[in-house]
Amino acid sequence: MLTLDFRQIMTLTGLALDIVGVLIVAVGSLLSLVRFGLRLKLEFRQSYRLLREDVGRAILLGLEFLIAGDIIRSVVVDPTLLNILTLGLIVLIRTFLSMTLQLEVEGSWPWQRRSGTADSPRSGESRKGAA
Repeated sequence: MLTLDFRQIMTLTGLALDIVGVLIVAVGSLLSLVRFGLRLKLEFRQSYRLLREDVGRAILLGLEFLIAGDIIRSVVVDPTLLNILTLGLIVLIRTFLSMTLQLEVEGSWPWQRRSGTADSPRSGESRKGAA
């Protein structure tokens, strides 16, 4: 009885993470479009580049939640060999997507990042309160 209750909770947790991931992608994309519309005063190419970066960030964050939901469902709820292999394939595909999106957004692979660049502002933006 306790096992069934735990599985139900984990199934709902995985589903909730999936919903959050999809909402992040959808809302993030919509907000990116709104920001794009407000930035049209800038040069179109710069506005478009910033739109792509914003949408890419929304997709990256949403993918993290979707992967977490897949892991919970595949490993905790129904840990069969087929589900684990399917999870591995899904994680490989989503990791590849995440890395290529990060390359597109930041212009470098995660392992090529120089120290101190993670907190640096995007081009055209200034840090508030910087000395």
